[in-house]
Amino acid sequence: MTAAGTGVQPDPAAGRDVVPVPRGLYAPLKRAADIAGALLLLTVFGPLMLALAIVIRLDSPGPALFRQRRIGRGSREFVIFKFRTMSAGTPDLASHLMAEQAASHVTRSGRVLRRTSLDELPQLINILRGDMTFIGPRPALWNQFDLVAMRQAAGVDALKPGVTGWAQINGRDDIPMDLKVALDRHYLERCGAVMDLRVLFLTPIALLTGRGAN
Repeated sequence: MTAAGTGVQPDPAAGRDVVPVPRGLYAPLKRAADIAGALLLLTVFGPLMLALAIVIRLDSPGPALFRQRRIGRGSREFVIFKFRTMSAGTPDLASHLMAEQAASHVTRSGRVLRRTSLDELPQLINILRGDMTFIGPRPALWNQFDLVAMRQAAGVDALKPGVTGWAQINGRDDIPMDLKVALDRHYLERCGAVMDLRVLFLTPIALLTGRGAN
């Protein structure tokens, strides 16, 4: 895929200069909450994460952890950590691009992990490293050039990518790309404690209903 309307594939590792959002006092408060929350959840869910890693290894050949190139703030590339939900050697494409092929690659344990979003737990490591935050737009794959370009045009890459976000609770994988970017822009314009608390409150509902999860 190419950057929308340019025919040129951008260099995802190069990134660009942006003014980070949020700004002001909320920026360090959000970062402090991210660190405290990630440490707490790693402590609480540590035994579960170990058990899930064992189940994944027993379910199919390959490592329990999955590393993937993603695009973060300023459209810069970073490595995201997830529990592996697909068989080893699966093409490095977004699920919606793989269409019907995706179902054949998902492992038995992966179906449960994806529906419950337990595969996202290792991203607590990304939060501690500062690559991600709890609430923000989901990070695009390194080769989703159209999505990266659309987010740049909307200024969305001023945000740090999140484990959950406004688009996630409003459709997840079901919504088209332009609507996803519009929802990310909606969050960008309202980024603050009230909006983050709203997303935090609505995320468990989205998880329990499995809305939009492919």
